Amino acid sequence: MPEEQHKVTVDSGIEIPVPAGGEVWAAGAVILNRDGRAFAQRRSPERRLFPDCWDVVGGHVEPGESLLDALAREVEEETGWRLRRVRRLLGITAWTGDDGRGVRREADYLVEVDGDLNHPALEWSKHTAYDWFGPDDLPRLKENRAPGEHLIHDVIAKALRNPPAWP
Repeated sequence: MPEEQHKVTVDSGIEIPVPAGGEVWAAGAVILNRDGRAFAQRRSPERRLFPDCWDVVGGHVEPGESLLDALAREVEEETGWRLRRVRRLLGITAWTGDDGRGVRREADYLVEVDGDLNHPALEWSKHTAYDWFGPDDLPRLKENRAPGEHLIHDVIAKALRNPPAWP
């Protein structure tokens, strides 16, 4: 287990699924700033899966990796921030991408991170922009998504409905 994983706190009662053999899983992180706005990044138009769409931080769980390890790795790879705390499970869903990899299961969490939230270190080869979304900005999360394809919108909306208190 990577050293930074020892510092991640998971609030009590939060489900962290253990992928079964043959299952493809993804982990997603909704990160809120002190103004209660949620971070999202726009996928590059060249991406095979969900090109030019807004997305939460996250990605696929690699073979032999736990969901929590994948969540921490993706947060750091995609933003430069470090996962500190998993506050709440926002949902577990199943979806099929248009890339031929079949059904995926995804667990999305409301998390806290360490790092400068004003300066994410995006993977610019995979993402073209980032923004912070409040309740009035939610319709933008549906840009370039197919009708009914509102997972990112719904996950962020759920996180914004009941934000945790800051310490």
